[in-house]
Amino acid sequence: MSVDDVVDAELVDDEGGVLALVDEPPPLVDFNTVLFPGQELPTAADGPQYSERDLYVSKETAALLRETDPTETGPMKAFKDWCAQYGRIAVPCTTATYTEYARHLMARRLKVSTIKNYMSLIKTAMPPGKKPDNSLYLRLLENYRKNNKRALRTRRAFPITLPYLIPMMEKAEADQRPIGLRDSAMFAFGYRFLGRSVEDANLEIEDLTFIDGGLRVWLPEDKTHDEEQNLVLMDRPDIQLVPRLKLWLDYMADQGITTGPVFRHVLRSGKVASSETRAKTATSRGLHLRGQTVNDRVKLWFGAAGLVTDGRHVSSQGVRAGAATDLAQNNATDEELERAGRWRPGSRVPRTVYVRPAEAEKNDPFTRIPVHIAAA
Repeated sequence: MSVDDVVDAELVDDEGGVLALVDEPPPLVDFNTVLFPGQELPTAADGPQYSERDLYVSKETAALLRETDPTETGPMKAFKDWCAQYGRIAVPCTTATYTEYARHLMARRLKVSTIKNYMSLIKTAMPPGKKPDNSLYLRLLENYRKNNKRALRTRRAFPITLPYLIPMMEKAEADQRPIGLRDSAMFAFGYRFLGRSVEDANLEIEDLTFIDGGLRVWLPEDKTHDEEQNLVLMDRPDIQLVPRLKLWLDYMADQGITTGPVFRHVLRSGKVASSETRAKTATSRGLHLRGQTVNDRVKLWFGAAGLVTDGRHVSSQGVRAGAATDLAQNNATDEELERAGRWRPGSRVPRTVYVRPAEAEKNDPFTRIPVHIAAA
């Protein structure tokens, strides 16, 4: 009888009894497995027997995870739209799709820092173990950086120094509406805090402690520091941070708001956004203002105050830049600027962006040359 003639068969022991065919559980080992002498190879049968209870998270946990879903960021939504347009799978994407999208961003002439940020968010959003390789995209990016230096130069916001900031705050207050009180306090705080717009918007009432002549601010983290910080902001007669901030906080307290975000939406009625009015002011940031809203308010009051720039654009970053410029023009050191603006230790930004231009304005070597007067 050939092997091909065997259709079915049973295994029998030496006594003629039938041996049951039992699939042995495969061993569960890898190169990290360590066994002591006498231990048997672990198998799937040795593991815990999970039930449905072990697999589900609660509704509360699910809601929090949805709020922080990396696939719902702005860059990720744009990536999904692009993939749909070109018939590509977005999640999980292939390395080829990831690389091609990077080239698409470069074709839009985006800044290198913006492209790196977008690509990092997209890679993070991919499922564990299915993240694309970024080596090819980084090759493209390096070439892009080399060949587009002029087009990709950093365009700085117009620095809103005190001669610009104070008229903006006064104009906002002259409006005699609650939103003007909010904006004036927000600008005063942003200047003295040297805050990024989202940091200003993230501020909560519980983070503030008024002290003699100033304010103490608890900051859980920022762009360059993961650890908490306790910052002391002393007031000035021109900025009037404490009076302006207290005026706004008192207005909210009259409406029963004594906790939560400091800078909130204000309805046309003058009522400040709260949990009761949240449906009317709903954004992805809840009761906190969006950074873009802060940006829009800066532009509004800059124009309303009749101010003009030297050609640079106006934005909320200009409030931070204005404070740094004022410090640099009044002989603040690199280290003082670094601490005031909470730049990363050793950052080149304070010196190259603020200190050097201020020194160049005050110490122009061409002033040593006598003015040439043409002969009559």
